[in-house]
Amino acid sequence: MEGAPAETTPKSWLRCYRCWSQDLEVQVHYEGIHKIDPESGERADVVDEMQEAVVQCLDCMHDQPHLGFQDGRVQPIEDRWERMIAGTPWVASCTVAVDGDEVETCSGPEAGDALSYAAFGDHGVREFFTHVRFHKHEEDNRIVVHLLVELYARSSEEATEVLEEAARGQLAITSLAEESRPPAAASEDVH
Repeated sequence: MEGAPAETTPKSWLRCYRCWSQDLEVQVHYEGIHKIDPESGERADVVDEMQEAVVQCLDCMHDQPHLGFQDGRVQPIEDRWERMIAGTPWVASCTVAVDGDEVETCSGPEAGDALSYAAFGDHGVREFFTHVRFHKHEEDNRIVVHLLVELYARSSEEATEVLEEAARGQLAITSLAEESRPPAAASEDVH
């Protein structure tokens, strides 16, 4: 993850990609194991540590997958921030055929997220808005997941490319249509 290119300002990317609000919050979860200095009782050597952060819009409550948290500040994620800020929503009707072993569960309250994750990995549960319409089991231990997917892109070609790169199995797109951005995005009076 790198910072914004020199020709952009934080105002161009430091906003919600859905409603364009700048009222954002970062939720940082830290887990660490540290040795203790026997003389001072303070932390000494790091044995293991992990930090995970999610940036969220406080107005519409959506996570912001185009932003990350590194070195103590929110920064854009290079491979997606321009696409999500400058792009428009695209809705795809598609299927993804995945190995049955990749699906954690296909019934119950967690089924939608599990099937979305099996189809598109982290993109399916963090970046895309997915709706699993149904799924079917095939004889060769494959599961075909039928989904409606909303993603942000600057063109139909880019939307198709993003879906193809994210798919964790054989992808078939049956329709792809551009939607209009939510009304707040069209306004010059962003928060």
